Amino acid sequence: MAESKQPLLPTEPPPSYEVVAPPGPASAVAPGPPRPGPRAPLPLDLPALNAVRGKRVILASASPRRKMLLAQIGLTNLEIIPSTFAEDLPKSLSAFEYVAETATQKALAVYQREINNTTKGEPALIIAADTIVVSNLGDILEKPRSEKQHIEMLKMLRDGVTHKVYTAVACMSPLESARDPGYALESSVEETTVKFDAAVTDDLILAYVRTREGADKAGGYGIQGIGAILVEKIEGSFDNVVGLPLRTTLQLIEKVMNPDDDVDETLVDEDANFFSSAMGS
Repeated sequence: MAESKQPLLPTEPPPSYEVVAPPGPASAVAPGPPRPGPRAPLPLDLPALNAVRGKRVILASASPRRKMLLAQIGLTNLEIIPSTFAEDLPKSLSAFEYVAETATQKALAVYQREINNTTKGEPALIIAADTIVVSNLGDILEKPRSEKQHIEMLKMLRDGVTHKVYTAVACMSPLESARDPGYALESSVEETTVKFDAAVTDDLILAYVRTREGADKAGGYGIQGIGAILVEKIEGSFDNVVGLPLRTTLQLIEKVMNPDDDVDETLVDEDANFFSSAMGS
């Protein structure tokens, strides 16, 4: 009876993308230096990102988390110029309007400051963002101002079943033409639903608050850090909760860096009218 053949299972991981020369006789292989560690991925080869390499790219935010996220798509040589916009829009605006207009005004403030920079030249791209947390009752939550308020805020988020995180991103680039208003501006708002674990105890909330991780964050927690222990699940983009939805940001960069300078003036006018009416209400 013929012996049954079993399929051969791989004993080593598959080869990497690197081209490896076939091994020669054992005696001919000289010992070499230790193998290097894992290689960082190559940068994304996309026209919009290639267009700004070596040029001024400004992040209008001091957030290290946003800087880290942009580095993931290859934007590592960033100038950090936090916006001086007061972020004091009326809370009568809807959460969507509030965060969208704040991000837009942040970008505009830095653009107006840097467009005539005689030393460095005009920026090729400005990226601004704003993140807010909205309770189940519709309250816009700012950064906690004290330990007591921080504890109350997290208890409210735990007891409120779910809450929303909105991040607005605004990208700007000067136009080569003299077309009014002189720049391309694109913005978008991403929404993520977050559910805290109802079993989170008051003691755990107190212990988290005293780590001070969430003291400088809207909503009082950082999902990318220790704050993950408070969260049961999310619906939507994870990096949106961190502070910058990468997929959306890349889409906006591609729009404003359009080499054809193709800006829809109708949409620009509609956006301007929308924000003017929102601010006047």
